[in-house]
Amino acid sequence: MAVKGTREFDVAATPAAIIDALADIEDLPTWSGPHRAAKVESRYPDGRPDLVRSQVKIVGITDNQVTEYTWDGDKSMGWKLVESSQQAKQVGSYQLTPSAKGTHIVFDLEIALKIPLPGFLQRQILNIAMDTASKDLSKFVQRRAVA
Repeated sequence: MAVKGTREFDVAATPAAIIDALADIEDLPTWSGPHRAAKVESRYPDGRPDLVRSQVKIVGITDNQVTEYTWDGDKSMGWKLVESSQQAKQVGSYQLTPSAKGTHIVFDLEIALKIPLPGFLQRQILNIAMDTASKDLSKFVQRRAVA
């Protein structure tokens, strides 16, 4: 069973600053609680990550995964799962639009696990991911702005 969700939020930063933060894969474990490790396996000619290997632990489940990233300038970033020890599917994206508050972001995520879990646990995993993608990303971008 796949679960999916959308979260909209604003960040007081430019789209370019947010995309730069998202492209800083090596720092992902410093702001994303579930991420234990993240390493760029290959990059596009512009230096942005293409294939990323990571380890994620959420609700006691550790997942080793490889994701493929796509970029559209400073407008969007997306990814899809290529390999995973625990997930059958993961597709996510950040859509960025300049706004009066800085940048309006629409975050979409769909996940499906290989292991059978009750629906409430799958929704809990999704909600943790949504909170990380919105609240923790916002804090990370703001920390980078003052550094």
